[in-house]
Amino acid sequence: MRAALVLAHRYVGLLLAGFLLLAGVTGSVLAWYEELDAAVNPRLFHVAPPADGAVPPDPLRLRELVAEALPAARVDFVPLLRRQGEAVFFLVAPKPGAALENDQVFVNPHSGELLGGRRWGDIGQGSTNLLPFIYRLHYSLALDTAGTTLLGIVALLWAIDCWVGAALTFPARRHRSGKPWLARWWPAWQVRRGTSAYKLQVDLHRAGGLWPWAMLFIIAWSSVGFNLQVVYDPVMRAMFAHQPAEELLPRRATPQAQPGMSWEAALANGRRLMRDAAAARGATVLEETLLRYDPGTATFRYVVKSSADIRDRYGSTAVVFDANTGEPRFHWWPTGGAAGDTIRTWITSLHLAALWGMPFKAFMCVLGLAVAVLSVTGVVIWQRKRQGRRATQARPTPPGISNAH
Repeated sequence: MRAALVLAHRYVGLLLAGFLLLAGVTGSVLAWYEELDAAVNPRLFHVAPPADGAVPPDPLRLRELVAEALPAARVDFVPLLRRQGEAVFFLVAPKPGAALENDQVFVNPHSGELLGGRRWGDIGQGSTNLLPFIYRLHYSLALDTAGTTLLGIVALLWAIDCWVGAALTFPARRHRSGKPWLARWWPAWQVRRGTSAYKLQVDLHRAGGLWPWAMLFIIAWSSVGFNLQVVYDPVMRAMFAHQPAEELLPRRATPQAQPGMSWEAALANGRRLMRDAAAARGATVLEETLLRYDPGTATFRYVVKSSADIRDRYGSTAVVFDANTGEPRFHWWPTGGAAGDTIRTWITSLHLAALWGMPFKAFMCVLGLAVAVLSVTGVVIWQRKRQGRRATQARPTPPGISNAH
C-alpha cells in the first residue's frame, strides 16, 4: 500500500507542480486583490469626499446616470454599499444587437460622475486590468471555461493528494524502539539544522505540507467548489443539507428584458422581505450590498450583509423575488441556514482571505508562496531520487555477483 501511495504522490505531484506553482504565486498576490487593484487604478477607485451639505444621488439615480451615458448597455446591477472616499462600480451588458467596450463602469457616488470603465480581465487594455488578469490566470489560466474546468480537475487531484501526502508521513504503527506513535511522527514536522541542501529540501517539503495541511486541503476543496461544481455539489449534498436556492428559478425560454415592477418598487420590496425574514430568524441587517435583476428568470436579488455573514467586506445574505409580482422565491443565509451552505461560506471565505482583516491576508499571502515552494521542492526531490536510481543502475556489477542478485 505504501509503495502505491508513493507512486501516486510522486506522479500526481509532478503532474500538478506547474499548475500549483502558478496558483500559489498568483494566489499570494490576490490575497491583496482589492488593495492592489485600487493602488494600480487610483482614478477608478478613489474619490474626493463630498462637499459639506451636498446631497449625493441615491443608488437608483446613479443607475439612471449610467444608463443615460451608455445607451447601448443594460444596467441590471446596482451597488448599494457606499464607503467614504471609494467609487462604486456597475456591471453592464450589451443590449441585444449592440456592442460595449467595457463591462465594468466606475462612478463617483457623491457626484454621479462617471470615472471610467474596463472590460474585466482584458489585459489588452493595459495596467487597468492587471489585477483582474492575474485573477483570471489564477482560476482559469485566462482560458475561460476550458481553463476553469482544467483547474477544477487539478484542484480535485490536489485535494486527494493532500490526504496521500499526509499518510506518507505516518510512521509504522509499531516499532521496535517502543516509542509512542506520536513521538515517532514528530520528526516529520521538523526541519533539521546543519544538514545537506537536499535533506533541507526534503524537510521543507514534508514539514511545509504538514503544518498548514488543513488550510491546504480547504484551499484545494474550495477550488473544486469554485471550478468543478459537477463534483463538489453531489459530494457535499450527499453529506450535508443545503438551502433550496437556484433550483427554484427555472430559466425562461425567452428572457424578460425589463422587470414588471420599477426599480424603486423592487428596492422597497426587497427591503421589506429582508426585514421580515431577519426578524423571523432573529438576525440583524447590517448594511445593503446590491440589487440585481436577472432577465433569464425575471427575478430580483436583493443582497445585504447581516449577522449571518462572516466576511469582512460585503454580504451574501439574499432574498430573491419575482420581478413582476414581488412574491419571494427564496431567502438564502450564508450561515445558519443549512450545514452545507455554512461549510461552503467558511471555506470560500478562507480561500478568498475575506476574514479577520490584514493579518489573515498576510497569512494567505505567505501560504500561497508556501504552495509554490512545495511544488518546487517536490520536483527537486523527484529529480535527485531519479538521478540516484540511474546512477545505481549504471554502476558496474562486481565480478562474481550475478545481476539476478
